[in-house]
Amino acid sequence: MSSENRPLSGTVTVPGDKSISHRAVMLGSISEGRTVARDFLFSEDCLSTISCFRDMGVDITIDGKDVIIDGVGLTGLKKPQKELYTGNSGTTTRIISGILAGQDFDTVLNGDDSIQKRPMKRVIEPLSLMGADIRSIKDNGCAPLSIHGRNLSGITYHMPVASAQVKSAILLAGLFAKGDTTVIEDVPSRNHTELMLKGFGADIETKGLVTTLHPGKELAGQEITVPGDISSAAYFIGAALITPGSDITVKNVGLNPTRDGIIRAFLAMGADITLMNEHETAGEKVADIRVRYSHLKGTVIEGDIIPALIDEIPLIAVAAAVSKGQTIIKDASELRVKESDRIELVSEGLKNMGADIVPKDDGFVINGVEKLHGADIRTQKDHRIAMSFSVAALVSDGPVVTDDSECVKISYPGFFEDLERLKA
Repeated sequence: MSSENRPLSGTVTVPGDKSISHRAVMLGSISEGRTVARDFLFSEDCLSTISCFRDMGVDITIDGKDVIIDGVGLTGLKKPQKELYTGNSGTTTRIISGILAGQDFDTVLNGDDSIQKRPMKRVIEPLSLMGADIRSIKDNGCAPLSIHGRNLSGITYHMPVASAQVKSAILLAGLFAKGDTTVIEDVPSRNHTELMLKGFGADIETKGLVTTLHPGKELAGQEITVPGDISSAAYFIGAALITPGSDITVKNVGLNPTRDGIIRAFLAMGADITLMNEHETAGEKVADIRVRYSHLKGTVIEGDIIPALIDEIPLIAVAAAVSKGQTIIKDASELRVKESDRIELVSEGLKNMGADIVPKDDGFVINGVEKLHGADIRTQKDHRIAMSFSVAALVSDGPVVTDDSECVKISYPGFFEDLERLKA
């Protein structure tokens, strides 16, 4: 990635939301009838989800930008002939565990080297409370997981950590359980599963931070238009805010209130952001986002907003590094168990670029500097690290070179091409 410091201009449409794409395949597969997911995200992670359900006998067809899923109902999945491979996808691994726990067959769930290091006890424990027979084969709380399908019972579970993946695994297991399943949160995590379950006809209700699923209803296939992924849009938003002279519009972005923390954080930093053409699709708020270069200032990012921007914190750190004053990010220890230790890699990379950043156990303290300089960046094959430092390169006075740019295909295969178009 070279530093050209050119303003960004024009419009960009980011790919479909990753979280919603995953869930469309999962719910479509266990529904009766056909589900069509339009503007699907064809990233490596989402293709891993498709592969897993194809391996369990679901007919899934790709037609241009759409995915067509011919559902087999709640009891129609078949025992796979091999272990289910989830690639780099924590979403696939954790959420599918809830579905597999209630089947009448056994499965082994495995992923790449990164997945084999990520914590899975957080799903093993609540699913075990429901009666699931699920264990870590290496007995280290990580994948590969051995899942012996069992009859499940509903539980009331108070979430010890904010995690939409764990919440989703429990609720999907609840579809196969006897009795109600209730999940209680202390802070809201993303709610795509709840919205989609309701859309597919499940008997589910949310009151404040308490969600209850009443089993017994079959799901019915749906047509879903997947909005643009705000986690992908974030890189262009951040890039325009810190690159002088920039003025861009990101089209058709999902603005679910459990995911829009990046917008709220940037507004608190003084960002010039305008929402246009606001509307709803499949229960999800959607808008076009106009972003203009802004003189950002430091802020404190903590508490309840963290789950709504956890994936965007590496990018926020990049923006904070060239903002005026001090930015403090805390309550984000979850960053240490993502695809990489993101606190470590962000701190290391920005220090190498001349930023004033101090890593903490649960975040950073960042004092803005006037200029970043070129550096070599270690990514550990983490897509969000690679994309965040491609934004840092736009305001660097020398070349920024990552050790792996291919990893962006995990979530955004066309990222670099779209960035180049805005620079042109």
